[in-house]
Amino acid sequence: MKYVTIIIMSVLCYNFSYSQIYEVGVFIGGSNFIGDVGATNYISPNQLAVGGILKWNRSPRHSYRISVIYAKLEGIDQKSDDPRRQQRGYSFENNLLEISAGMEFTFFDFDLHAEEKKMTPYLYSGISAANHDNFYFNNSGVIISENKKSWAFGIPIVLGFKTTLTNSFILALEVGARYTFSDEIDGSIPDNKSLQAQFSFGNINNNDWYTFSGITLTYTFGQNPCYCGYE
Repeated sequence: MKYVTIIIMSVLCYNFSYSQIYEVGVFIGGSNFIGDVGATNYISPNQLAVGGILKWNRSPRHSYRISVIYAKLEGIDQKSDDPRRQQRGYSFENNLLEISAGMEFTFFDFDLHAEEKKMTPYLYSGISAANHDNFYFNNSGVIISENKKSWAFGIPIVLGFKTTLTNSFILALEVGARYTFSDEIDGSIPDNKSLQAQFSFGNINNNDWYTFSGITLTYTFGQNPCYCGYE
């Protein structure tokens, strides 16, 4: 019975040995918008994006992750390569607050208990919700505010590379696109359904995208909760 207990405790120690390792830190970088107004470059930061991030490293290969990022999205037709957009001349700015939660997968083991320096590429995905202003363009191209906000839900697709700086700090570089289930961020479709027939424009079959490109700096804390010593 004693040996069975030892085996069970050893398995529990292995399974939970990483369960109390957390990271908290900041994100700083740039944002760019991809939709019916402005340029369509996929990675071309033109506005500041800042926020915070929290991770629970469940194992050396995956982490649960939550982030809150504030950014301004900008679209300017004159900066587009499309002559039709240049001639139209629309432009907008929209303040956006994004909350995202999901799972991060590393390509290689990223064991924070190891003494040696660690580095690995990683992928992150989950679900995002972005709070933004609602507006539309009238027939003269003037922005009309709807005096309300909406949530644009989406799927983040993030590729990054991270490395340990010290035993307590981790630096990461990442680029992440957000595919949203909304086409209202750039004002191409009014939120008010009674206005949509008159003031909608662009490709109504393509939803809005936006990207964040930048760095994260996180501080690690938490200890192994299981100590398995037997005489």
